[in-house]
Amino acid sequence: MQVSLPKYQFKTAHLEGFFWMAALLALALHSPLDEGHASLCLAKNLNIGFCPGCGLGTSVSWLFRGHLSQSFLSHPLGIPAVVILIHRIWTIFKSPKATHTKN
Repeated sequence: MQVSLPKYQFKTAHLEGFFWMAALLALALHSPLDEGHASLCLAKNLNIGFCPGCGLGTSVSWLFRGHLSQSFLSHPLGIPAVVILIHRIWTIFKSPKATHTKN
């Protein structure tokens, strides 16, 4: 007996979901110990000491490796950010309608 799965129908609103999935996958594959890469952080490139976003990607990388305490120490909002993004991805693909409205 063969079970048929429903066919996936692409919608342009799903592009956001694919973007967030790719971003989470990239952070999951990125080593949190690797400091030798170029940074897109403007504050880091301008040698400004404080940046509220720095450490967020490292926090997510530690989280995907199961190191919750190191993840929290890297950035306290890393764990909530992953939960929010997963919820957003779920909402985008679950909704039968487009999630974006045009004004």
